[in-house]
Amino acid sequence: MKSELNINIANYIEHSSLNPNSTYEEIKTLCDEAQYFQFPSVCVYPHFVPQVVHLLHGTKTSISTVIGFPSGATTSSVKLYEAQEATDNGANELNIMINLGELKLGNSRFIYDEISSICETTKRIIKIVLESNLLTNAEKKLASDICADAGAKYLETNTGWFGGITKIDIEYLHKICSGKMGIKASGGIHTFEQALELVKLGASRIGTSHGVDIVKTQNQ
Repeated sequence: MKSELNINIANYIEHSSLNPNSTYEEIKTLCDEAQYFQFPSVCVYPHFVPQVVHLLHGTKTSISTVIGFPSGATTSSVKLYEAQEATDNGANELNIMINLGELKLGNSRFIYDEISSICETTKRIIKIVLESNLLTNAEKKLASDICADAGAKYLETNTGWFGGITKIDIEYLHKICSGKMGIKASGGIHTFEQALELVKLGASRIGTSHGVDIVKTQNQ
């Protein structure tokens, strides 16, 4: 268990703007905040990746984008194209929405082929979004095993579109990942207290649009 005194919460924040009505000015503010607070990454829609590459040029902030978001139900070829385009545009990390229907069918080969093709083609850090609230523990365990084998580096809990994260999710994912992958906690994280608890339970990234408020609370 991590000591609270040793946790700088800013080091865990993936500063995110995934509202469908986000504007270029809001994305610029997001990037300015990420640089000021030294967040490790920002997460935006693919449309904004070229702008973010320009805004963050020469900084240490990584650029994440979402693929197949938020349903995961686009075809594998479309996801691969979207991932390739995002990579070509300068994205360093890809948050891939898993195909929930195929996962619930137990179609391991489909899930593996889809994820491994993106991992092998893009050579980027791949996070797989599970939508934990819609899955059983057995389905989460299956996804964990497949994603690790396919080359993913993180499991991500939620999009936030179908309910927020719970600490039980993080505890369970931390248990089943067994150090094979990092865990990105996301979906409804608004406060410093929430973020701190999730990190202490095993989250290695915190995806949130409230990163500035969270850090300011710690620094008070």
